[in-house]
Amino acid sequence: MSDLRTSIESGKPTRKKWPWVAGAGALVAAAAVVAIVVSALNGGGSSAAEGESADDGTPVSGGTLEFALIDYQRSPDPHWGTNYAESIIADNITDKLTWQDPDTGEITPWLATSWEVNDDLTAFTFHLRDDVTFSDGTPFNAEAVKANFDQYVHGDQALGISPNGAVLFPNYLDTVVDDEFTVTVTFSKPSASFLQASSFTANAGPGFLSLSTLALSAEERTDPTKIIGTGPFVYEEWTEQVRTVLVKRDGYNWSPPAIEHEGEAYLDKIVFNVIPEASVRTGSLQSGEIDATLDVGTTDEAPLEAAGFEIISRQVSGTAIFFNFNTSLFPTNDIAVRKAIQLGWNRDAVEKTVLTDNYSVATSVLADSVTGYVDHSDTVLKYDPDAAEQVLEDAGWTEGADGIREKDGQRLEVKLLGISNLVANKPAYESVQQDLAAIGIDLQLNVLPLADYAAAVASAKTDWNVVAANRSRNDPAVLNLQYSPLIGNGAYIDDDFAGRDDIIERLGRLELTLDPQQRAEYAADAQDLILEEYALTSPIYNPSQVIAQSPSVHGIIFDAQARNHFVDTWKSKG
Repeated sequence: MSDLRTSIESGKPTRKKWPWVAGAGALVAAAAVVAIVVSALNGGGSSAAEGESADDGTPVSGGTLEFALIDYQRSPDPHWGTNYAESIIADNITDKLTWQDPDTGEITPWLATSWEVNDDLTAFTFHLRDDVTFSDGTPFNAEAVKANFDQYVHGDQALGISPNGAVLFPNYLDTVVDDEFTVTVTFSKPSASFLQASSFTANAGPGFLSLSTLALSAEERTDPTKIIGTGPFVYEEWTEQVRTVLVKRDGYNWSPPAIEHEGEAYLDKIVFNVIPEASVRTGSLQSGEIDATLDVGTTDEAPLEAAGFEIISRQVSGTAIFFNFNTSLFPTNDIAVRKAIQLGWNRDAVEKTVLTDNYSVATSVLADSVTGYVDHSDTVLKYDPDAAEQVLEDAGWTEGADGIREKDGQRLEVKLLGISNLVANKPAYESVQQDLAAIGIDLQLNVLPLADYAAAVASAKTDWNVVAANRSRNDPAVLNLQYSPLIGNGAYIDDDFAGRDDIIERLGRLELTLDPQQRAEYAADAQDLILEEYALTSPIYNPSQVIAQSPSVHGIIFDAQARNHFVDTWKSKG
């Protein structure tokens, strides 16, 4: 084993608020100042007025948090999820082996107190806490870790459970039970990103479920009362497309040491309300029907803040929102078209007309919050319509009668498939569409609700030139997972694509080392390969998760994937 090791330091931590924990101390005092104004605005609703009596920032136990989401859970099963609503709820009923510091990216203890990694990065040994239980009282131990990881990666055909870990845990071999509270997770190839994967909280994360839950079929897992995790909350209700209700788990006392929360959650209950319309979410917050809402409309941020509500946010670490090019489909199989799209749209226009200060225009395929990020805004990721037009002219794309370019009798039509799950997506794409039309590219937008997008993306290789989305993963290996033809193949690279082997080899280097300097060099090369050499994508903007909350709400945590944890959340009492 190498000397890469971490462990919980002894001693009781003093309580403090980290930058990624929102709403404490001075914020409470500020809440008192605005309480009267907000109360008048929302007709005396409790969510804004409750801040009046809080004056010292001391957490208060009890109460219900009414929280709004744009989307809904399609299943209560934490291992099955494709949207923010599903991952946020899953992260509050399950825990992970490790916790990633949102600011530094460091992997720190959670259910694992320490770990060792072999020199080949193919074996990761975790030493587990011995005091953790599932909410049904059964123990969390090495056997539970093995059962979870095996099913997470391989699925269970007899139960209707699909494999779920090929992207997050590539080259997974086995989890070996060394003793009751020690496991070794093994891989067939070096897997440097696995430590980060052990903390992963985004869609379909590896949260731990009880053995009784793992034995259930997919259909049986639609009963929320049968979903048993180790987390600070448990299910009370799941009504599809309406709400999910969680209640406090009695006896919980194993939050990540880094967040410095001891004991059970403060809240008694969380109600996640599904409210698809932005105006209704905003109105519900103003009226006091809800206490906080995710998915705040960009045009609603300033008015809500002026009215006394607090706006908190975190960038989603991983890739930017990207236009991934289909390299196997005409006309994006032409690198000239891909490079022209990169150069052909105005970043300043998107920044000024679509985004707020909680977002930023992408300057790389990798978000700037991820270690290894390199700025490409002075090269291919800049607005240079003259250069874009010249690239097209040189490749034989000439202007047609309607202004759209043509080549060999075919119009330069680029069909885009996107998701409407983030409030800035469609307006940003429309801005790009307008600019590309000016240089002779007909970008045809199809921006769909998540369920419709999921159905349409199944035929992306044959039907769509651009897939617009992002991948949450606070590790530079997200580039390998997204673009390697052996894993995500986000650019639909065929076997005969010139450079395929080069792409596989160079992206794969990100899994070969945990040395920070070497990894940074590999990450820089990966970004250069994706953006400059092969033009596999045009990143658009860096997404954020933005919450508007009443002054009575405190302690909502944004983790390293910008998902929210509510174990430390509390409400002031009026």
